[in-house]
Amino acid sequence: MNLAKLKPGEKGRITAIGAIGPLKRRLMDMGVLVGEEVKVVKVAPLGDPIEVLVKSYNLSLRKKEAEGIAVEVTG
Repeated sequence: MNLAKLKPGEKGRITAIGAIGPLKRRLMDMGVLVGEEVKVVKVAPLGDPIEVLVKSYNLSLRKKEAEGIAVEVTG
C-alpha cells in the first residue's frame, strides 16, 4: 500500500521510498524515512495535496509524491 491510499486519521509505518534523486533527498530531509510512523491529517477535496503528520510536524505532499512512499497500516 502507498501513502496516498491512506484515509484521514489512518496511521502507517514507512517501508520504502520509491522516489529517486532530488525528490528522495528532499523527502528524507523533511523526516520521511523508512521506519518512521506517519498519520494522514487531511486530504484536499480533489485529493491533492495530502497533509501528513511526521515527527510531530505537518507536511503537505503532492499525491504523486505520496504514491511513491510505501507504507504498512498500523492503525
